[in-house]
Amino acid sequence: MNNLINKKLKVINIGIEEFAESIKKSGGEVISIDFKPPRIITNEELKYALKKVEDNIEKIERANKEFIDRLFKSKIYLIGIGKALEVIPGMHKDMILHAGPDIEWDRMCGPMKGAIIGALIYEGRAKDEKEAEEIASSGDIEFSPCHHHNSVGPMAGIISPSMPVFILINKEFGNRAFCTLNEGLGKVLRYGAYSNEVIERLKWMEKVLAPALKSAIEGAGEIDIKNIIAQALYMGDELHNRNRAATSLFIRTIAPYLVRKVRDEKILESILRFIDSNDHFFLNLSMPACKAMLEICEGIENCSIVTVMARNGTEFGIKVSGLKDRWFKTEAPIPRGLFFGGYTQEDANRDIGDSAITETAGLGGFAIASAPAIVQFVGGSPSDAINYSNEMFKITYSENNIFKIPYLNFKGTPTGIDIIKVVKTGITPIIDTGIAHKKAGIGQIGAGILRAPLKIFEDALIQLAKNL
Repeated sequence: MNNLINKKLKVINIGIEEFAESIKKSGGEVISIDFKPPRIITNEELKYALKKVEDNIEKIERANKEFIDRLFKSKIYLIGIGKALEVIPGMHKDMILHAGPDIEWDRMCGPMKGAIIGALIYEGRAKDEKEAEEIASSGDIEFSPCHHHNSVGPMAGIISPSMPVFILINKEFGNRAFCTLNEGLGKVLRYGAYSNEVIERLKWMEKVLAPALKSAIEGAGEIDIKNIIAQALYMGDELHNRNRAATSLFIRTIAPYLVRKVRDEKILESILRFIDSNDHFFLNLSMPACKAMLEICEGIENCSIVTVMARNGTEFGIKVSGLKDRWFKTEAPIPRGLFFGGYTQEDANRDIGDSAITETAGLGGFAIASAPAIVQFVGGSPSDAINYSNEMFKITYSENNIFKIPYLNFKGTPTGIDIIKVVKTGITPIIDTGIAHKKAGIGQIGAGILRAPLKIFEDALIQLAKNL
């Protein structure tokens, strides 16, 4: 005993990290083990489902390997810009696309209603808020999820027929994905604002920005978006709430072609200034890139990996590869985070947007260790960012072969959310997100962090077991 007391203390700390701090301060050596007791499941239907998937784990493994193989082989390129009505499959003049699972006008949240009001005014179908609400509630407009049309949209995710959209192609498999152009931060349509300045900006984007970018992209031939994403991860982005490096790389790529195609110096300057002042411009490219990679992985029989996580401000929904076309939904959580001056948690709407497609593909919150600076925007500390990414390895099938995290010794980002691992561990996907005011017309009020609800993963697992 005396020998033990007189020697330098060496301790293995299991569990809570804070227990090790006093030992470190006293000069002791500590190795911390990240340990969490196994989740105890009492629900009999869920216990049966877990046993069923364990009995069929070999066929599930084969399906999951096929998923990852398709995902990693994907080659994503920006090839153009087009009018939504003309390029998005299934789009028609009386349709408006929105983020998240399907939802009717009466159940929509404030920000989504506000964005639809703005879209109807932008389209010239309504002259003011009152008329837009009457049209939206009349049944004359068909509302459909972006995800049902090879598309994605940040926050409210609204795509109306006249809006210009990026066209991305997965050259390995030939499928395409679409997304609107990013408006910037603050009072913007995607956060539910619809003032005159919002509509004027959208018109400028349609009439000036989009034609110039379309011409420049045609001059470039194609732009390798997957490569830009990989580089941006090395430069401090996570491609959801931080896109500064990716936007800068995009400007470097497109600028020579813009200079060649846009003859009016004032227009050229306005375009470059708009993109340069909008650090989130690349978000609307990273999202459809992830969509194009994941969509080709849908419909793999027995596969337990998630292909979609999306929120409409009312409900949070997921889709699973082996359960194609089936939404699993529950009430969307309210994000917690940092708020702009004058706003509090009480003002926050439930989580909204298709942008969690980035986390679904191994970016965003899953790659947040690449972007420690993001915690200044969403709350927390750099060590939290590292812990979040490390935790996501416990619920994913693989490490990404292209997207790497420098701080984790260039380990691939955690990729392929496996509903079996989520249910077994009780660990749910982390998402860093923007926060919209719950009332229509106000816009963004902050940014934060949230967890996907566990219930939808349990529901999906039960259904997967029934299908086996």
